[in-house]
Amino acid sequence: MRTRHFAPALLILALTGILFAEPGDGEWLHKVPPKDRARPNPFASDPDAPVAGAKIFADHCAACHGEDAAGKTQGKHIRPNLHADRVKQATPGELFWLLTNGSLKNGMPPWSRLPEAQRWQLITYLKSLP
Repeated sequence: MRTRHFAPALLILALTGILFAEPGDGEWLHKVPPKDRARPNPFASDPDAPVAGAKIFADHCAACHGEDAAGKTQGKHIRPNLHADRVKQATPGELFWLLTNGSLKNGMPPWSRLPEAQRWQLITYLKSLP
């Protein structure tokens, strides 16, 4: 008799978790290998990299994340705010891994075809956001 009530309760809990889960939940961070997490950004001290990264962002990222990188809603999908603490606290290597591999579950495509230097410039731009 108890199992009859257990299954619907479990279903309700699961649906609640799906409906109220934070988009871009950071689950991808757990997938980043330690060697990738520790990768330094070779463009971090290049004064031209944020400007180049801003152009790359405008061409490839603004459609989903908004021109100001503040995120936006597209239908039922919420694209993350790139000014968020999660981005600020992520290491350059973690962001590079995400750009390279994507997070399809969260609607982030892989950008592995974008040249490596451009991915690093994009990260330099993201790290420069206020």
